[in-house]
Amino acid sequence: MRRIATTLAGLVCAAAFAAPAAAYEVDPMTGQPFNYYYGQYYRPQASAMPRSVVPFSGRFGPGMIVISTTERRLYYTLGNGQAIQYAVGVGRPGFEWAGTKTITMKREWPDWRPPAQMLRRRPDLPRYMSGGMANPLGARAMYLGGSLYRIHGSNEPETIGQAVSSGCIRMANEDVIDLYSRTRVGTRVVVMR
Repeated sequence: MRRIATTLAGLVCAAAFAAPAAAYEVDPMTGQPFNYYYGQYYRPQASAMPRSVVPFSGRFGPGMIVISTTERRLYYTLGNGQAIQYAVGVGRPGFEWAGTKTITMKREWPDWRPPAQMLRRRPDLPRYMSGGMANPLGARAMYLGGSLYRIHGSNEPETIGQAVSSGCIRMANEDVIDLYSRTRVGTRVVVMR
């Protein structure tokens, strides 16, 4: 009986660690599973609202990003009256903004250098942080030209759906990876309040 119990315990333990890499969705940019970084698997972030294709009407053509800060939603327009909807975190009171920008740069696992304005408010912040799991910019960043703002991932997934940032648009890492793969430099971004 003891031998059977030991064998079963070993099988259960082996099964827990034997998940094949094919069980993970693969990042088309890197060929790595989305939840694989620095040689380790990490737990995917749970989105405040799973991304989904929704009806979307308006004057926006396909391939644009439209952000509603009041809804705390980002829409990637597909055309034909549809868009992919993502939950986002937005600027806290005093850091809200609206306008039209263009993605001028894209980075995977970006480094972070807090802007001077942020360092004046928070002198405790590091002056530089290399890209990685602990980095506030998360897995991807899309830089909005002519501003200090970005659409980026997050190391604080619990803030998605809230107004807590210094004006940047935060997304769950899995969502920002998906959006990043759909956009290009030059993509128009419309932020509405």
